[in-house]
Amino acid sequence: MALTHIALACVPVRDPDKALEFYRDVLGFEVLSDDVLEEDHRWIQLRPVGSLTTIALVTWFPSMPAGSVRGLVLATDDIDADTDALRTRGLDLPTEIESAAWGRWVSFSDPDGNGWVLQGPPTT
Repeated sequence: MALTHIALACVPVRDPDKALEFYRDVLGFEVLSDDVLEEDHRWIQLRPVGSLTTIALVTWFPSMPAGSVRGLVLATDDIDADTDALRTRGLDLPTEIESAAWGRWVSFSDPDGNGWVLQGPPTT
């Protein structure tokens, strides 16, 4: 097998414009495409700057209602600076970053309730 990475994760949303604004303006993702595929199907693909893995904001999968995704993890080298930046951009984050031997993390949700984790390295 020659698998190399996860290329795409679909994130189900209600309002593509509102979701695009959140992922682009709050999380700082770069927009790779924003195209109309059909009258009611829009393909919005984004990624954290420089990442191989991308997300697609989707509305058309009946088995994936908006807000049903949990456990997507964003990695950071500086969780303190990134949580401060995200708060400045309007993201509601818990005041305390949680810690374990393997790292530090904080959980949050997008406007639809999809669950994310921002994870950094352990404190040394």
